[in-house]
Amino acid sequence: MESELSVQVVSLLQAALWWGAAGAMVFGGVVPYIPQYRDIRRTQSAEGFSTYVCLVLLVANILRILFRFGRYFETLLLWQSFIMIGTMLTMLNLCTNVRVTSDLNTKRRSFIDFDWSYFWLWTRFVDYVQCVVAFSLVAAYVTYVLLDSALYVETLGFLAVFTEAMLGTPQLYCNFQNKSTEGMSIKMVLMWTSGDTFKTGYFLMTQAPVQFWICGLLQVFVDFAILFQVYYYSRYPQKPVSHAASHTSSAKAL
Repeated sequence: MESELSVQVVSLLQAALWWGAAGAMVFGGVVPYIPQYRDIRRTQSAEGFSTYVCLVLLVANILRILFRFGRYFETLLLWQSFIMIGTMLTMLNLCTNVRVTSDLNTKRRSFIDFDWSYFWLWTRFVDYVQCVVAFSLVAAYVTYVLLDSALYVETLGFLAVFTEAMLGTPQLYCNFQNKSTEGMSIKMVLMWTSGDTFKTGYFLMTQAPVQFWICGLLQVFVDFAILFQVYYYSRYPQKPVSHAASHTSSAKAL
């Protein structure tokens, strides 16, 4: 009787751990953006946050969803991709509204202008949605045509996780341009680091495709590089730049 009870307790604990890990995998990627979202709403300024982070994650998760048609991986990772896409669109909506509200004299730029000098610098949220939909349709068509090619499928999987591994690079470059991490949520980066470390460990334990865990390690490295920027710029503040120069660099980062 006691042995049966102990077996049931162990089974319940294992189930609880599994569901906890599953919940962390599906929703854990969203958590780092909550403090950044709140900071942008509170300050009504998105200058410290690079919206190219949203671009990187949107591309990565769209490619990951398409990759599953050619090679099976955990369903939890599939749900994570859908949720992350929704989160990035929410962040883009907020950043676009804040930017337009703070600068009413901004000339309207739209996706259908096809002006590459203003790519991802449009003035309406609907333009970003149009771009995401257009990319999704083109990528889906190419995947449908080449789905029988093992080389294409493996390359698609690599591009999906490698693009996600480059998640922090726009923020890394934005911080380097500004010579400061002001306006960037440090909590967000700390959550990136802990989440990416957990995710990479999960990939290794579940024997996910090799592309997943190699790029996961790269992503952790980029996270630590951003944390080093936080330490360096706080300990060794750079010479302040003029207001005009600061505005220009922020516009390029966004």
